[in-house]
Amino acid sequence: MIQPSHLQQGDTIGIVCPSGYIPLEKVQICIQTLEKWGYKVKLGTTVGAKKDSFSGTDQQRAEDLQTMLDDASVKAILCARGGYGASRIIHTINFKRFNEQPKWVIGFSDITVLHAAILQQNCMSIHGPMAAAFAKGEAGEPYIQSLKQVLEGAQTNYTIPAHPMNVLGTTKAEMVGGNLCIIAHLIGSKNAFNANGKILFLEDVGEYHYNIDRLMIQCKNAGLFENLAGLVIGGFTDLKDPSSDFGSNAYEIIKEHTLGYTFPICFDFPISHSLANFAIKQGQEYKLAISEHEVSLKEA
Repeated sequence: MIQPSHLQQGDTIGIVCPSGYIPLEKVQICIQTLEKWGYKVKLGTTVGAKKDSFSGTDQQRAEDLQTMLDDASVKAILCARGGYGASRIIHTINFKRFNEQPKWVIGFSDITVLHAAILQQNCMSIHGPMAAAFAKGEAGEPYIQSLKQVLEGAQTNYTIPAHPMNVLGTTKAEMVGGNLCIIAHLIGSKNAFNANGKILFLEDVGEYHYNIDRLMIQCKNAGLFENLAGLVIGGFTDLKDPSSDFGSNAYEIIKEHTLGYTFPICFDFPISHSLANFAIKQGQEYKLAISEHEVSLKEA
């Protein structure tokens, strides 16, 4: 798995919106923080642009992303937000120049589509905070700093308290994943996730409980869980209905559909659409250790 070069002071980070719309003013703190860290910032044409719920037409978003991928002076690309729209343009993206000069691509949510395509290039990317997270103040600082550390080459090492639903064990493997809805959406496509022998991580937002059940069934029936080395379940936040309507909460639904598997499983890891969202390298080998008292995830 190819790892892009880590950033140096004075390097340029491009900011683009390949999916949903975000007002320019909501990106300003992100820009200021990146500059404070010592980086230059290049804004894409889609940042602040709007076409319905998107940050421009499909063609505009594709061209902006392509320009950033091809620009040798841009050393990393931060997606300003997720939303919806990346799957409408991913088939038009040419990774030829990107493969010649790989760079970090950062984001989560709908950006899972882009992560999946980059994994197909045998290259790492970063599942982590986007522009809005930079405005969360002191409470969000650990997660923003985790992104800074990854960009600068520090080895990630996260430790959290144990969750009662965890399945204990230790494993070491490449880690891939992202938004559950998007991962299910990609099944059957050329960018479908290959999780065989890997640690898979999942999170989601704004779903109905029955839809989490349906998405888990789809992934299970497609064989996504058959040969996992481990499973990390992040946040399932801002759900649209009470768990009593379905009869189980999100974690109980996931627990039901993973019964019988022998790989370690961690619940409530801080990867999510909420404030708690540590940066994770897609394609990086991690050691996942789940004990009765804590969970540790660190680069192997």
